Amino acid sequence: MPDRASRAAAQWAVQRPDMDMLPMEALGRLHEASILVARERQAPLYARYGLHQGEFDALATLRRSGAPEGLTPTALFEAAMMSSGGMTARIDRLEKAGLVERRPHPTDRRATLVRLTDKGLDLIETIMPEHEEAARDILAPLSPDEQKTLNTLLARLIGGLCD
Repeated sequence: MPDRASRAAAQWAVQRPDMDMLPMEALGRLHEASILVARERQAPLYARYGLHQGEFDALATLRRSGAPEGLTPTALFEAAMMSSGGMTARIDRLEKAGLVERRPHPTDRRATLVRLTDKGLDLIETIMPEHEEAARDILAPLSPDEQKTLNTLLARLIGGLCD
């Protein structure tokens, strides 16, 4: 059964046979895959723990940074896989839930550091194996070699978009 991108490309090919649909079809698939992964796979996992995507990303970024003293909000945003919009509100929610805490920066009185609390560390350690399993399940239709190829191609695409 054709996916939405195939159907849309086929319809456009009839209406505008002069146009090359390959790029639009590929972008349509990227968009749909992104929505399906976020909405259908990741959101339910994070919701079981009372989190949204951005909150999970913040906790995961703090954990993988390996910096027990924490990160500045700017460093957290720059290292996270999320946009800057709402970062302060996101940190506020995580702090209210007892998952992170803000501390004064030891060498810059103007700055603060955000760090995981013990509760936040326990939570991200609990979620990560499920997150890894979900990622494996999402990519299960692809062989390991296909996953490597996909990763290489997406990295090249992102690199080209960032130039």
